Amino acid sequence: MTTSSPIGAAAIESLTLQGCSAGDWASVLVTSDFDPQRVHNTRFDGTVHLGALTGKVRVAGGIDVDCGIRDVHLIDCEIAENVLISRVGGHIARTRIGAGAVITDVGTIATHVGATFGNGVEAETINEGGGREIELFAEISSQFAYLMAMHRHRADVTERLQAMVADYTATAKADMGRIGAGARISHVGEIIDVEIGPAAQVVGAARLHNGTILSEADAATLVGAGVMAEDFIIAEGAEVVDGVVLHSCFVGQGTKMGKQFSAENSLFFANCEGFHGEACSIFAGPYTVTHHKSTLLIAGIYSFYNAGSGTNQSNHMYKLGPVHQGVIQRGTKNGSFSYMRWPTVVGPFCVIIGKHLNNFDIGDLPFSYVTEEEGDSLLTPAMNMFTVGTMRDGEKWPTRDRRSATTKRDQICFDVYSPYTVGKMVRAEAALTALYDETDRAVEQIRYKGVLVKRLMLRKGARNYRDGVDVYLQGKILARAAAARATADEAKTRTSLAAGDGVGNGDWSDVGGQLIPLARLRQIEDDIAVGKLANPAQVDAAFADAAAAYAEDEWAWVCRVFEQRTGQPPEALSLADLDKIQASCTKMSNSTIKKILADAEKEFDPIARYGYGAEGGDAARDADFASVRGTFADNSFVQQMQDRLQDDG
Repeated sequence: MTTSSPIGAAAIESLTLQGCSAGDWASVLVTSDFDPQRVHNTRFDGTVHLGALTGKVRVAGGIDVDCGIRDVHLIDCEIAENVLISRVGGHIARTRIGAGAVITDVGTIATHVGATFGNGVEAETINEGGGREIELFAEISSQFAYLMAMHRHRADVTERLQAMVADYTATAKADMGRIGAGARISHVGEIIDVEIGPAAQVVGAARLHNGTILSEADAATLVGAGVMAEDFIIAEGAEVVDGVVLHSCFVGQGTKMGKQFSAENSLFFANCEGFHGEACSIFAGPYTVTHHKSTLLIAGIYSFYNAGSGTNQSNHMYKLGPVHQGVIQRGTKNGSFSYMRWPTVVGPFCVIIGKHLNNFDIGDLPFSYVTEEEGDSLLTPAMNMFTVGTMRDGEKWPTRDRRSATTKRDQICFDVYSPYTVGKMVRAEAALTALYDETDRAVEQIRYKGVLVKRLMLRKGARNYRDGVDVYLQGKILARAAAARATADEAKTRTSLAAGDGVGNGDWSDVGGQLIPLARLRQIEDDIAVGKLANPAQVDAAFADAAAAYAEDEWAWVCRVFEQRTGQPPEALSLADLDKIQASCTKMSNSTIKKILADAEKEFDPIARYGYGAEGGDAARDADFASVRGTFADNSFVQQMQDRLQDDG
């Protein structure tokens, strides 16, 4: 703010004539270009700084009006230039208001001495019984939160992370709140102990207590009608509207919530969506979506997840209380009205259909379907590898990244097939093969880790996993060698296939949406434990470095697994070998694409056309269907898949 000085006598006289008063006019400080004609019916108490009021501001409807201050009680405030403040029913106290801000038709805006603005709030996430609490702070990333919640076996790491949050909270503590430049606040009941960032829009919210609304000019945050939030952080570019109720929650960048959604003790990271339903004690990693009424997500961890209508989970033992938790790995979907009893572990890109009363663990059986059959959970392994939904999901997620903030805090890897998922496929192939070999041929189905599996599906599933692993490995090798291979230089080609310096040749983990080798993850933990990473920014930088090394780490993993399966490293492959791999990869890729196309074509079967063509015969029905849904041949996704088919001889 421009240097200010006590208001002069002439200005005091003008203000008094315009209905203004002060407890002590000497404590009202103004800039040299302050215009008293822009201030009416205002009461000043404590120390109040006023900037110039010479310009215009834009209000709802795209209307430009003169800035000014009227009908408000100001207590210990600092107000920058060219603001509009009007019709404040209660008061504005202990608040810094940035240039160009608009505050109209509100109740009370105030800050208590020593407010922390939602920083340091404890959210009992994942397990309602406690033990996985996450202390919120304004710049928390999904990776930082994941370590805090899921790596409690490293008490030394947990204590360090908690100390970092405590230091952050102590720094954030202040006696005055802040409303950023260009923010718009209107038709709001009460705002107490809330920091509001630049360009944010808080319009129609009912009550906001103890929180932070991060916002930037290019990533403006919206908090809309009827919202009630207490002990919260809302990140840049988020939209929270239409009666949402939050308590002890974090809402990440690009996340959307509305239509009376409610959540408590939960964190939602980048690009999540929550509408209609309820969430309690969940860790919603990036791209977790729940859109429907009667849907309850409780005591679980998710990412890239889609909850069908009526999805529900139970986490009670009915003796010792809510001590169970669910682990739903990336890319999983629940069918409508599905139910799961915790504790349960679901592997990546699975589909859960029906009501499942038994606990099960299919964490190492990715791309599987689990259906309900006569009260039991029936597993069909690897089935989801060949569905159009899985392919579309993998391609749509990167295009739906709504984050536009200067810093994208969550590290996200979108790959459907990766060392993380393919590593599970390797283990699944081995497990199913062993089960098939060990099972008597007279047995129709066996029980495995809480699910039933038909014996013949063991062999088929193992074969599908095997082919999927081979296609992935071969595709990576061909891509790596492409440039050198084009020169027909065998030595150069072999050099290009060397393992390199990556450290990803062991197991991998999904850490809040980031795929990372366990070796790197453990190094980050060790660096935290000894104080080498001493604050959240340094922790996030370490994960960013790991993300930058992803390609080389992935290649190191590919080299190891390929050698284990074939007996030779990729760098030993000749040009002739690569030609054979090319042919094999093309054949298997085409087979997969054809299966996906066959799955897509089901959406255009005659049965899918029921309800189309209200009058007329089959011809009218088909024409009506085509006008609404299009045809199989004209579908853009189908065309994209068909373009990927290659001549396989």
